Amino acid sequence: MKRTPSTRPTHDVYVVEGEGETSFWTRIGAAWTHEKGDGLNVQLTCIPVDGRLVIRKRKPNTQQEGAAR
Repeated sequence: MKRTPSTRPTHDVYVVEGEGETSFWTRIGAAWTHEKGDGLNVQLTCIPVDGRLVIRKRKPNTQQEGAAR
């Protein structure tokens, strides 16, 4: 998929630190599905040095960053 200014990301990218209810989620980027739907293009605003990356489909009302998911 060719990204244009009107194209919105289909996924959000988070770095997650911790486990379970004590985990802390920080949104660090976005992702777009490929035209054929078999992959993602990912754009990050930073590179995490700890934690794990999680890519989730965007919801109409994105919850506030930093809240446990």
